This record gives sequence, C-alpha cells and structure tokens, in this order.
Amino acid sequence: MIVHFTAFLGVVVLVIVTPGPDTALTIRNTLLGGRAAGLATAAGVALGQAVWALAAAVGIAALVQASQTAFTALRLAGAAYLVFLGVQSLLAAIRGRARDPAAPAGGGLPPAVALRQGLASNLANPKMAAFFTSLLPQFVVGPSFAPLFALGLVLCALTLVWLAAYAFAVARAGRLLRRPRVRRALEAVTGAVLVALGLRIATDRR
Repeated sequence: MIVHFTAFLGVVVLVIVTPGPDTALTIRNTLLGGRAAGLATAAGVALGQAVWALAAAVGIAALVQASQTAFTALRLAGAAYLVFLGVQSLLAAIRGRARDPAAPAGGGLPPAVALRQGLASNLANPKMAAFFTSLLPQFVVGPSFAPLFALGLVLCALTLVWLAAYAFAVARAGRLLRRPRVRRALEAVTGAVLVALGLRIATDRR
C-alpha cells in the first residue's frame, strides 16, 4: 500500500528539478538534433528509470547496491559513458560541427541514437540503484511489488515531462542557438558539464 503520496511527490519533484546528467544530456542532444532528439533523450531516460523501478520492485536493484563489485563496475561504466559523450561535445565545439559524430553525414542527431543515449546514461548511473532502493520503500507499507513499481512509474512520468520541457525550451530558442558562435559555446558548456559529472561519479565513494 502506498502511504504519504503527497510527501512522495514533493521529494520526487525536488529530485527531478535538480540538474544532473540527464538534464545535461537532454540539452546537449536537443542542440545537436533539435526537439525530436531532445524528446527522444527524455524518453530514453524515463525508460531507463522504468527499468530501475522494475529492478527495485523485484529486489535486483538492492542486490546491485549491496554488491561492492557490481556497484563499482556500474559506477565506472556510467562515468566513462558520460565523459565519452562530454568529450564528443567538446570536440564538436572545437571543430565547429553542429552534429553528433554518431549521426549520418548531412544531418543532426537521429532520435533513435538520442533515445539509446538517454537509456544508456540512466541505466549506467549507479545512483539510480541507491535512489530506488532507499527512497521508494519509505512510502510503501505491506507487499511491495505493485506499489513500488507504481511509484517508480510516477517518477518516470514526471521525469519525462520535466526533460521534455527542457527539450521544447531549447528547441524554441532555435533561431538564437543556430548562430554558430552561440551553438559552439553551448556545446562546449554542456560537454564540460558532462565530463565533470562523469568524473564526479567516477571518484565518488559510498
């Protein structure tokens, strides 16, 4: 049974609106591929959270968090992926390119690639295991699978809405952002943020 749902919403909203890797990646991909890529990134992040919600509901996330080896491997993989994406953005800014190296010639970042990046970034974030196993159970009493998974899906939906708002806002400013100098500066900033977040995750200790 779910208890204190209003308190849950308050905590979750605070967590969602705090900028992090998912926010930086959504902005980056919107700059590279427009609104479609930004929305696809948001969908990938939400899908990754849904996987974590299911893992938490069946107890897998707790096992990952409890295993030092698994948690460390996931942490390093996630950090490496963020650094990789950040370096891509930095190189694109330096070279003056307005597209992702994974994109086909002559086009921006494809939504399918953006979705995979959002999904991979979220799944490789070890903080998700800790988040879903420590926060969600506090709002559940009794048999936990259905209510835990339900709360996880609420989190996914709110995350999707919030990141989609970022994608719409960045895409709406398209005329300004299409200026080469502005675009390169924003790519450099988002790239640096992704690298910094990756390094912070890599050096973080439980």
